Amino acid sequence: MLKYELIYSKLLNQIQTGALQSGAKLPSIRNLSQEFSCSKSTILTALRKLENQHLIYALAKSGYYVVDNQLPDKPQEYNCIDFATSSPSWHAFPYKDFQHCINKAIETYQADLFRYGTAKGLPSLIIEAKKLLESYQIFTKEDNIFITSGVQQSLFLLSVMPFPNNRTTILVEQPSYHLYMDYLKTYQIPVMGIKRTLEGIDLEELEIIFKKHDIKFFYTMPRLHNPLGTSFSKKEKDDIRKLAYKYNVYIVEDDYLADFDQNTKNDPIFTDDTEEHVIYLKSFSKIMFPGLRIGLAILPNAFIDIFQKQKNTTDIDSSMISQAALELYLKSGMFERYQKKVSEAYTIRANILQQSIKTYLPKYQASTEICMHSHIVLPREVNTNMLIQHLTQQDIYLDTIDRNYLNEFYRERILKLNVSNVADQKIEVGIKGIAQALSNPNNYF
Repeated sequence: MLKYELIYSKLLNQIQTGALQSGAKLPSIRNLSQEFSCSKSTILTALRKLENQHLIYALAKSGYYVVDNQLPDKPQEYNCIDFATSSPSWHAFPYKDFQHCINKAIETYQADLFRYGTAKGLPSLIIEAKKLLESYQIFTKEDNIFITSGVQQSLFLLSVMPFPNNRTTILVEQPSYHLYMDYLKTYQIPVMGIKRTLEGIDLEELEIIFKKHDIKFFYTMPRLHNPLGTSFSKKEKDDIRKLAYKYNVYIVEDDYLADFDQNTKNDPIFTDDTEEHVIYLKSFSKIMFPGLRIGLAILPNAFIDIFQKQKNTTDIDSSMISQAALELYLKSGMFERYQKKVSEAYTIRANILQQSIKTYLPKYQASTEICMHSHIVLPREVNTNMLIQHLTQQDIYLDTIDRNYLNEFYRERILKLNVSNVADQKIEVGIKGIAQALSNPNNYF
């Protein structure tokens, strides 16, 4: 072992074991040189290696200090089968690649980090976002693209800001995105629900609601719905858009799983919007990681000024470092390569999920689309909470559907199934366990 490697290893051990705590000052270069009987240049080589790993930092005319003595988390194997967690598999993300982008972003945008940004977002990211959106068949101008702190911020702003149709009530699918349902309930936003099932929504009922009620906008997930895992057909999307035109209702289209759709002909509602009645939202939480807190909002011209004003009052700008790093991640081609890799991995899981449902739960209504989340419809006699509790004891974790509904809306007996954090080889085991539990009435009556 080279001398500097030996010095590096000993200092690394002291940091990792806590002998040198966060903020602690390392011995001087002179003292280390005497302790290890080597040249100062050898000590500096060892220290630079620790510095490159972000374990220590140099302070001019003072010395070296420990940044953090915690070790990076490592993937752990758990015995449980987690169908409840919907966040991406954290250890699958190429951290080193994105770390390059963060470091480069800090170097490139040093001055910008000390200024308040624009309400629309980093201009260079908007340019890259426009290119990415075109791959989803979203063609728009840079002026119409806003960078937001996740899709949640867009939803919150759209819910409270005035619309050109001067209406106040929001229409949402039931079930729907649980965090948005929580927001609507918490802030008592005027809201109505419309039932969505495996067959979609009742378009006649939708027209009646549009016609008779004060509907500001209809919030929908046409592609790979959360939590059902179903998609609208081309005709359904066209019919919904035409009804929106007829009754002057806007559509807020949440396309959060656009990166995972295997059907290249499944275009968003926005694609064919000729009357600027569709607002398109895109998230990076599933394809990358929720902590990035970056989302895209594509707005009709009539909304640009008011949305920017509303955003200014709540959040001057989304994280500049996150925006700059994402711009470089997109521009370098890293995102495209990662998108392809993770989409293929999730498709494998989705196929296993669908095959397992067909094999072990053939008599239950279920989504048939290739998606990382799906569901089965349970009979009326099933007590879903009791079933979930029983399966938890078998180390099979599931989440209830309650938060996906408005308080007053009838809740279907739906069992949500998400394989985002389930290893390939455990999916079939988990579905088989659910089937066994359902075969014993004592588990759910």
